[in-house]
Amino acid sequence: MFAVFKRARKATLSAVAAISTFALAACDPIAIGGGPTINTSKPVPVALLVPRGSAQSGDAVLAQSLENAARLAIADLQGVQIDLRIYDTAGDPTRAAAAATEAVNAGARIILGPVYAEAANAAGIAAAQKGVNVLSFSNTTSIAGGNVFILGPTFDNTARRLTAYARSQGKTNILIAGGNNSAGQAGQAAIRNAASQTGVNIAGSVGYELSQKGVINAIPQIRSATSGGADALFLTATTAGALPLLTQLLPEAGVKPEDIQYIGLTRWDVPAQTLALPGVQGSWFAMPDPGKARGFRDRYEATYGNAPHSIGGLAYDGIAAIGALVGAGKSDALTAAALTQGAGFQGTSGIFRLRADGTNDRGLAIATIQEQKVVILDAAPSSFSGAGF
Repeated sequence: MFAVFKRARKATLSAVAAISTFALAACDPIAIGGGPTINTSKPVPVALLVPRGSAQSGDAVLAQSLENAARLAIADLQGVQIDLRIYDTAGDPTRAAAAATEAVNAGARIILGPVYAEAANAAGIAAAQKGVNVLSFSNTTSIAGGNVFILGPTFDNTARRLTAYARSQGKTNILIAGGNNSAGQAGQAAIRNAASQTGVNIAGSVGYELSQKGVINAIPQIRSATSGGADALFLTATTAGALPLLTQLLPEAGVKPEDIQYIGLTRWDVPAQTLALPGVQGSWFAMPDPGKARGFRDRYEATYGNAPHSIGGLAYDGIAAIGALVGAGKSDALTAAALTQGAGFQGTSGIFRLRADGTNDRGLAIATIQEQKVVILDAAPSSFSGAGF
């Protein structure tokens, strides 16, 4: 059996919150099982599974950022004590399963992490034997369900927000262009599903191989497809992938952003040099609440002396949700019914909630790029009764 690297320490801090971590509304969770009962008057044992010990570059930094963010969240809780225990998994499914087993045997009432999908799935299977829920940092929807919830941002959530906004702006005939790799295909599926939910028509779909030749060959197909009445072009491309080439070649081929609305499934504001691309001017994309995200980043840097990892805040979000539920003083606070209460929680980048299918909704802002600067067109909602939901 693989050895499990473990560092267990108590964290029972209680401090005035600098970042709010309370439930958004007071819908009492209904006890229908799906998780262990807890004693809210005592420290609640929480296991944090991080990828420390792996050979993959950056995992040590990620692991430390997740631990730091979790401890920052604990310090912000008011009247709630968390007994945080850290387990190192090396990003390996076998070690993750062993760590989850060790954690629940040691009394953990809920597990935060792991990061990677296979490891999270393995941990979920192990924890299910004791009826313990897992809040993974993954964004892979295929592992969600049962006792596994994913905290990572998903294509489905982003696509729903963007298609709903497009419809509100009169853009109801969307052409999809996406890579033929797994991420591109998942993105295309998310856009189609979102369109069916928000009343937007899909005018067609053009796929391309992820190579310079593949993108170049797709340009005439995209141009031809836009002539069928499409009023928006929804791209799954990333700034590290095909987006720079697409946004250069498409306008040159006559598919101009001033004639057809460009929409991006991924963030088009990072890295900063993307803002200078001519094809992204006037585009739409979704992003977390910039004020909330900046507040967390500044707080983290002030506390630890460096910037958090890009997904480090997910550990803060997990502790925020746990703290909000435990703070209500109910023994069923960590059941599936409680975790999926519809009002949601406040996190590092705005509101979020867990869905019964194990996925999540996150409140996102709609942004555009004007004169090489990010401009918010529609603010992130402050509640789940707001725009986009």
